[in-house]
Amino acid sequence: MTRRNNNMIANRYLATHHIGQGGMADVFLAHDTILNREVAVKILRGELSNDPVALLRFQQEAQASTALSHPNIVDIYDVGEDRGHHFIVMEYVRGTTLKNLIKRRGALLKEEAQDIMKQITSAIVEAHKRGIIHRDIKPQNILVKADGTIKVVDFGIALAQNSLQLTQKDSVMGSVHYLAPELARGEQASAQSDIYALGIVFFELLSGDVPFKGEQAVEIALKHMREPIPDIRTINPDIPQSMSNIILKACAKNKNNRYRSAQEMLDDITTCLSPKRINERPPLFDYEEHTGKTRMIKKVDQKTGEVKEIPAPKRPVKKKKKIDWLAIIVILLSMLSLAGIYFALSLTGAFKPAASLETVPDLIGETVTSAKELCQDNNLQLDTGNIVYELTDEVEKGIIFEVEPSSGTEVAKGTKIQVKVSSGIGVYLDNYVGMNINDAKKQLANYPNMHVLTSEEASDTYDPGVVIRQELMDPGTRFNPNTNTEIRLVYASYPSVIIPTEIEGMNIDEARTLLEGMGLQVVLSNLDTSQLTQEEIDNLSTGIVIKSNPEIGQSYVQTDSSYVTLYYY
Repeated sequence: MTRRNNNMIANRYLATHHIGQGGMADVFLAHDTILNREVAVKILRGELSNDPVALLRFQQEAQASTALSHPNIVDIYDVGEDRGHHFIVMEYVRGTTLKNLIKRRGALLKEEAQDIMKQITSAIVEAHKRGIIHRDIKPQNILVKADGTIKVVDFGIALAQNSLQLTQKDSVMGSVHYLAPELARGEQASAQSDIYALGIVFFELLSGDVPFKGEQAVEIALKHMREPIPDIRTINPDIPQSMSNIILKACAKNKNNRYRSAQEMLDDITTCLSPKRINERPPLFDYEEHTGKTRMIKKVDQKTGEVKEIPAPKRPVKKKKKIDWLAIIVILLSMLSLAGIYFALSLTGAFKPAASLETVPDLIGETVTSAKELCQDNNLQLDTGNIVYELTDEVEKGIIFEVEPSSGTEVAKGTKIQVKVSSGIGVYLDNYVGMNINDAKKQLANYPNMHVLTSEEASDTYDPGVVIRQELMDPGTRFNPNTNTEIRLVYASYPSVIIPTEIEGMNIDEARTLLEGMGLQVVLSNLDTSQLTQEEIDNLSTGIVIKSNPEIGQSYVQTDSSYVTLYYY
């Protein structure tokens, strides 16, 4: 009698070694003995096979994954049960997780981040089209192949819209660092909660870290609910506003202010680095944002275009719920028990006195390296993970100009000190409207890294060659002259005329008067007769237009620096 190989699954997949572990299952690298290829096999842990919730979740992953076919979603090859163990066979991806890539490299280039987000969001678009909400989007669940291809994995807590709901405790799922505020409040997962997680992933790609951190999960969840998403441009000023806007919109506290669909977000990601969009305005939200601060909404005055903040409408008063006295009694008893334990431990000396205080050193004018050493010398920590870089009016690049808590403040030993560092001395852009286009270009030539785009437009208000408006950068914008920037100047177009044929043979002074009356600049020049024969010279009439440049009958555009030359003998 042949003994069965315990590493053989379903008489087909030979498990070679353990490669991963999740909350419910183990993942093994295996060899498909029939198709002769490497596969990954996810096996539900034995003790969970009898847990109806765990089993249901595992089955939902299988159903969700097999319903999806997309180049950026890991392929599912087989689903089954063997010797009481439920398993899923999937594509084996050689590479690393996006989380490991970020840990190794830190913030990615904006072009790389855009490409990765396009692939991830494209996968989520496909899932949403199939009615499947992922619910656990995070870099740990995104694989990066050696060629840069992205694969979204782990639909273990994904939920089809028409599937059986899990228990209430399972309604808030996924890593708390990517958790949408409404999920933290116990609401149902939706496409908008997936979009929120995509926004957090985009933030992490561009900054190298998550936006909200804390010692405990509940602390992080509260930050997602109450604190606005940090502006990615304060971390990296080189990121265009159009890219920052995607994060701001995707991570709005109120899900009504987010993208209506993942496809809408994907469209924005695809074009966010277009020169036409890089300086677009931040999004304005019509619905109140649920934060711990004053509840305001932004409105745009349709007549003046002015942006105003107005108080959010008061929420309707809800009917009081029936008081759960039993729950209150249990909470009070728990608090009394904790108080008793604390008092007893205090008597035994188990609790030590509060940590000694340290004085925040003067870090203004220091570099990050020297500030870090000063903090260590004073038993403090420089919060290098949350350094804010901003353009300044006079502080050189790399120098600290703001410290929180401020220098001289007494704080507990080990406190993290946050600093703002200059990313360079900024320059305020002038207003070029009303200026001649050539003069404006001469002024902008003082900034070698400024790329000046120009276009002309017919105008009844402005004289030809005068700047009508400037685009991509508004007047008063502070920019870094040492980085590449773009501005577009739109100026009033110059008139275009046809050099009249009647000037040929006309008296030179009369021809000049005629052309100047048409708004043209005219220069007179004696005809060069060095190449003419004496007979040709004898046939010439004096003081008569012989030819012009541009030639008679041609179209001509009059600019400030151009002119028509009339030749005579």
